[in-house]
Order: sequence, then structure tokens, then C-alpha cells
Amino acid sequence: MNSIAFDDYYEDLQISPNADLETIERIYRLLAKRYHPDNKKTGSLDKFNIINKAHQVLSNPEKRAAYDVVYEEKKNHQWQAISQISSHDGYEQDLYNRRCLLSILYIKCRENPSDPGIGLWHLEKMLDWPENVMEFHFWYLKEKSYIRRDENGQLAITVAGVDKIEQDGLVLGKDRLLPESTEENHRLKLIKDDPT
Repeated sequence: MNSIAFDDYYEDLQISPNADLETIERIYRLLAKRYHPDNKKTGSLDKFNIINKAHQVLSNPEKRAAYDVVYEEKKNHQWQAISQISSHDGYEQDLYNRRCLLSILYIKCRENPSDPGIGLWHLEKMLDWPENVMEFHFWYLKEKSYIRRDENGQLAITVAGVDKIEQDGLVLGKDRLLPESTEENHRLKLIKDDPT
């Protein structure tokens, strides 16, 4: 659980951090059955090992308590690094909201392309939008093929979504996750300023 790679055991088991032990056990058994290497259709040794590791920590009250301290610290830092929704009105607010959502998914994919998904629960906590607003924007972005659900049910940006956010620009807070001085950001700025 260092600052570079943090294993989100709640995401791995696809559960809320408020889940009780009974829920953890039920979901673990379901996922273990799905990803067990002996399962010819959906078996995956990597995923099986991931959910076993998560289960070992979250099913043990002492280990879970220690993990939760670090988990909250990491998540609070992540939430602070994402921009807050501004006070635009109407149509402009919708455009801005979609850029915020795509920005979050873009940043997540850029930081870890092999695991680009974010769970719905984390997005709801990050963005603090009413459920109907979330549903509208998810519907719109999925219909435009800017986002997709991965095999674990998490939301991830698509190539079309990356193109869209590179065209419109990222929405970032004061604690930028992507430093402005990177070569990639410089190239993106040039593309945005001169699309020819």
C-alpha cells in the first residue's frame, strides 16, 4: 500500500467500504466461483488471486481496520486531486459535467492503462452528483461511445472518449494529477490550439 500502487480491495471485490462481513463473504464466493482457474468459461488466475488477496484482508477485522486507515487517506487524497464541479448553469453545466467525468476516466486510464476502470460508487463519491444527473451523463457518454463498462462492471474511457477529452481539454482542480510540463500535455495543448 505505497503511494505509487494502491490495491483497492473494495473495488476488487466490487463492494462498498461499508459492506458487512456477510456481504463480503457472499460476494467473495460469487467472484471466486466465477474466476476460479477451473472455470472453463470465465476462469482467470490473475483475477482469482486478486479477489483472494482482497478477501484475506477484508474478512479479518484487524487487517481490515488497518487497511481502512490507509484506504481513507488514499481516497481522500484522490478526491482532493479531482476538480470540483463549478457553478455553471443549464446546458453549459451538462457539458462541464461530462468533461469532468471524462477527465477522471482519462486520468485513471493514463495512470494505469492495464486497469482503467473506476467503480460507480467511487465516481458518485468523487462527483457528488444526484443519481438522476449521473444516470443522464452515463447514458449520454455510453451512447456516444466515449465510455464503456469493463468485464468487472467498472466504467472506463474509450478511444473515442480520449479523442474527445484531448479535443476539449481536461478539467483539473488546483492539485493537478497530470503536470502541465509533461511532453504529452504540451503536445495536447498544441493540438488544441492548432488542430491542423
